[in-house]
Amino acid sequence: MRIDVLNGVNLDVLGRREPAVYGSLSLGELESQIYRWAADLECNVRCRQTNHEGEYVEMCHDAADGVDALVVNPGAWTHYSWAIRDALEYVGRPLAEVHLSNVDDREQWRRHSVLDGLVAFRVVGKGAEGYREALAFLAQTR
Repeated sequence: MRIDVLNGVNLDVLGRREPAVYGSLSLGELESQIYRWAADLECNVRCRQTNHEGEYVEMCHDAADGVDALVVNPGAWTHYSWAIRDALEYVGRPLAEVHLSNVDDREQWRRHSVLDGLVAFRVVGKGAEGYREALAFLAQTR
């Protein structure tokens, strides 16, 4: 099973940006852990990250032709980017939405996800472990 993990805006500064909220792992460390979990699940994973919304849309388009599922953490775009929602809808594959922090218990504007109704699985507030749960869920959909 091929899964793309698409991380969005500001996730490149993990480990340095509010570690009490987002955890102490760097993006590289998080990706290494994701690759280990994927290997345990016998999945082929590709991790990608960008701070540019249009590039994130392009990554979604690229995924449409080569993946079985997606794990997505668009970061703040989750709360307002209908362009990213449209691009993910175009992919037409099972989606799992992950947020390191518990966005449902944070500022009001963070409690809304434009991906609502589109994703098959959503996990918030479990830090890096949320990615493992998302991968495990998607691996069951084979």
